[in-house]
Amino acid sequence: MFAQDDSWVLKSGGESGSSPTEAVNPRSIGIDGKTSLEIVRTIHEDDLQAWEAARDAAPETARVVEEVVQALKNGGRLIYLGAGTSGRLGVLDASECPPTFGVEPELVVGVIAGGDRALRESVEGAEDSPEDGRKAVEALHVNAADVVCGIAASGRTPYVWGALEEASRRQAVTVLITCNPEWRGLPRADLIQHAVVISVGPEIIAGSTRMKAGTATKLVLNAITTAVMIRRGKVHDNLMVDLKPLNRKLQARQGRLVQHLLGVDSRRASELLRASQGNVKSAILMARRGVDRETAGRMLERHEGVLRRALEDDSRA
Repeated sequence: MFAQDDSWVLKSGGESGSSPTEAVNPRSIGIDGKTSLEIVRTIHEDDLQAWEAARDAAPETARVVEEVVQALKNGGRLIYLGAGTSGRLGVLDASECPPTFGVEPELVVGVIAGGDRALRESVEGAEDSPEDGRKAVEALHVNAADVVCGIAASGRTPYVWGALEEASRRQAVTVLITCNPEWRGLPRADLIQHAVVISVGPEIIAGSTRMKAGTATKLVLNAITTAVMIRRGKVHDNLMVDLKPLNRKLQARQGRLVQHLLGVDSRRASELLRASQGNVKSAILMARRGVDRETAGRMLERHEGVLRRALEDDSRA
């Protein structure tokens, strides 16, 4: 178990406990003497490294996607844990999955050190407690079916490592998303089964990982959950066919989806959605295959919710 003191933090990042995110960026030296336009352009030019780093991390990101797809098939979850900006990004990505893909909120979970208050303000010392990370994993009753993803731009956050240690003890799949390419030199790096390393280099403002480290992290998190949901049949072509009609905007989007996929007018689309009880995929099957709602539901279930495979299935039972 990690000790709750500063010694672990100092040991964990090499010389003086630093990481690449704490280094001085030569691109922004003297930035305080520049005009507003020069500052903005400098920031945007530096941000290009976020996209490049996320692109370079694609192979390992894809391996994480495969782990999560399998975990969800086995009744597991994807759980993000982080502190500060990293924690907020995990909570954001998790909270957007239910309205976008129609999944239950328990399927993708985001946890931030310091609790919900830390989403809006800094909670002093929240990231420094590995014990709090351990307790968060314990409270979620993590088990071997789950994928636990620690997010730490510096790679050194004690809260995240405490969570990952407990997740490993419970035999969950462990993932680290970090901007520190030297993470293998950290204590207990052996706990990590998959590391998505987004090497963005030093920030425009040294240590301000809300900048391009945060941008690159969001790109990776978006890629993970979007790819997972595509693999799980939540998308047909490039359309959100499993969204829930929680408001008028989403109800209207459902209607447009049915119109587009079937080539029908709005009146016919509304009829099909009523008959399918607001399920776009069932509405499509009912129209294309001439079946009722119950049969459409069974067809989708047989093909794990993937509309394309259900449409290609000649049987109806």
